[in-house]
Amino acid sequence: MISLDTIENLGISTWVRESPSKLAYPTILWLHVMGMGVVAGISAMISLRLLGVSPKTPLQPLERLYPLIWWGFCVNAATGTALLLASASKRLIDPTFYVKMIFIFAGAAVLQLTRNRVFRRLGPDGALPESAKALAWASLICWLGAVTAGRLLAYL
Repeated sequence: MISLDTIENLGISTWVRESPSKLAYPTILWLHVMGMGVVAGISAMISLRLLGVSPKTPLQPLERLYPLIWWGFCVNAATGTALLLASASKRLIDPTFYVKMIFIFAGAAVLQLTRNRVFRRLGPDGALPESAKALAWASLICWLGAVTAGRLLAYL
């Protein structure tokens, strides 16, 4: 079994953590923040619309934002992995990290459920399915939880 110290001593882990290059930790962290802004921001916008904010805004065109959300998710997966490798012995023993992961995976599942159960089942008059509001609240809670847990990782 590979130890956490071994992971932290991989070349990429050391480069992310110790390189003086702006392309290392600062850029990876910036990309991680931007990716989460895309995922959480667009998801929140869709959720708020489902909850009745800006009811005159047509809902169906918002489905076109899903590829952008998944792009942001992929950016976060890559940059999050790089950040994790750089501090594996600290992060992988921290319960806050696992709370963050639970919120992220739940949030991703809610995103897909929303697309399948809301966008693909809109009534001809734009009427929302019954599950729309519950999914919107679940999405807001998941992404707020993920962002909060992520920030707490830096301080706990």
